[in-house]
Amino acid sequence: MEYLFTIWILVTLNFLLPRAMPGDPFLYMSADEGQEVARFSEEQRQYYLEYYGLDRPVAGQYLSYMSDLLRGNLGYSLYYNEPVSTIILRRLPWTTFLVIAAVLLSTVFGTILGSISAWYREKWPDKFLFFCLILLSEVPAFLLGLVLLFTFAAGLGLFPLSGAITHFANYSSWWERLFDILHHAFLPVMALTIARLGGMYLLSRNSMTTVLEKDYLRTAWAKGLPKKRIIFRHALRNAMLPIVTRVFLSLGSLVGGAILVENVFAYPGLGHLMREAVMVHDYPLVQGIFLVVTICVLLANFLADLVYKKLDPRISDYSGIHGG
Repeated sequence: MEYLFTIWILVTLNFLLPRAMPGDPFLYMSADEGQEVARFSEEQRQYYLEYYGLDRPVAGQYLSYMSDLLRGNLGYSLYYNEPVSTIILRRLPWTTFLVIAAVLLSTVFGTILGSISAWYREKWPDKFLFFCLILLSEVPAFLLGLVLLFTFAAGLGLFPLSGAITHFANYSSWWERLFDILHHAFLPVMALTIARLGGMYLLSRNSMTTVLEKDYLRTAWAKGLPKKRIIFRHALRNAMLPIVTRVFLSLGSLVGGAILVENVFAYPGLGHLMREAVMVHDYPLVQGIFLVVTICVLLANFLADLVYKKLDPRISDYSGIHGG
């Protein structure tokens, strides 16, 4: 029930915020660089305001918006002259790819580095990893993206400057196409991964440190078991609960970071689409993107709750006792 109430609040804010932006979607239309490409007369402006229902009171627009949402209709883009759902579905896979790749990489490397750091706690490997990763975690993803872009794309020419795929390219096989997509996505994924690596490292380090102090780990060490087996089989398995939960939470929070990183690399996902929609005051498209991002975050939080309760049944038992 609380999720439904949260969705209603966010949908309402989603409706109001675009209309609070200064400007008028039919006063002029702008290109990507911001130059004016079309200007409407006052008669044309009034016609389109009436056509799209933007001349009605805000309350009437809100009721119409909620009615359309309940029917699964996200509206019609004022700028692209396409259904909002069609535009978003065309861009969503690119953002999804960036987010999932960054979550997987940051989880794997953060867990490994955190486990190593916990094993060598207070020794030089731990201090070195702690200093480097905490320093990197303080740098925003979009700033990391700019550094990577200027260094490896503009400076060394190792990666493309922008886009998600080479336009008008003729691929001899799907492997070649896949390589081109990965080549374009490498720097955006690295920016998001590095930005999230510090948080996953700290979580893994703290969780592993707690587990390594347990009696059964001392027993395993006393038996003379190999170091790798103790860390990755016995300790890490029991330290995975908060890590798995963080993975699902990262899916939601990374969407926001991806929006900024996509604009750095002109990557054709929801983030770049958001910038285009805001520039031309395309209310239905802005609302649709915000709604999709909101649903992704809430769904990730919901999945995190389910997984946490599944991995640790004591949580649901505790809630049931106190709920009754």
